[in-house]
Amino acid sequence: MNAQTDPILDHAGAPTPGPRPVVQIAPEPETHFPIAQEGFVFIAAFGVLTGVAAYASVRPLAVFFGLLTAFCLYFFRDPKRTVPQGEGLVVSPGDGLVVDVSNVEEGRFLKTPAVKVSIFLNVFDVHVNRAPVSGRIVGIFYNPGRFFAANVPKASLENEQNALVLETRTGVRIVCIQIAGLIARRIVCRVKEGMTLRGGEKFGLIRFGSRVDLYLPITVDVRVAVGDRVRGGESIIGMLKSGGS
Repeated sequence: MNAQTDPILDHAGAPTPGPRPVVQIAPEPETHFPIAQEGFVFIAAFGVLTGVAAYASVRPLAVFFGLLTAFCLYFFRDPKRTVPQGEGLVVSPGDGLVVDVSNVEEGRFLKTPAVKVSIFLNVFDVHVNRAPVSGRIVGIFYNPGRFFAANVPKASLENEQNALVLETRTGVRIVCIQIAGLIARRIVCRVKEGMTLRGGEKFGLIRFGSRVDLYLPITVDVRVAVGDRVRGGESIIGMLKSGGS
């Protein structure tokens, strides 16, 4: 196994004193399939239309549907990831750009001060969502809403969203929220309340541009800053000081 020893950063992205954790890397199962199952219907439909247009010698349509097929193959890709394993680690729930790291009052689910980390996923990012920590799902809350651009702050409260509340084995609770964007109109959540997830395990997907918000304990050691690009299931977002994982 590989070891990862990146420095711990505070909320502003500056290094903080203290020992660097040794992180073990666990590969995903060998049965991994490279395309998310939610993409099969789109890929098959556009593939058939491409074939029909080509058979009918309608080249412009064949090219158009062929490009849509290629885009769906790319959009619904599900690359294999090596998930860091370590006490208290919080991994990224998705690929994308960190657009917010701030202290907030989380009044909907945790009802306590928390650290908010927001990740914007554009249409070219992998859109598979992964559990940020190992733990039991103690709540799933869906809220229909609007479809503002996912990279603006009001998207966190006003857009369609689905929240997972996870509790680690040490009793630490965090919130992971899938948020639809301007183009995204479908949030997929494959899990149910009461299920237990491993850190980095896949639990859903958001189609065609979106955002993921994390609400972490106020004491977390944050290891990302605004402007960082992260990879779902691989990038370390922070460490829980209490040792929850």
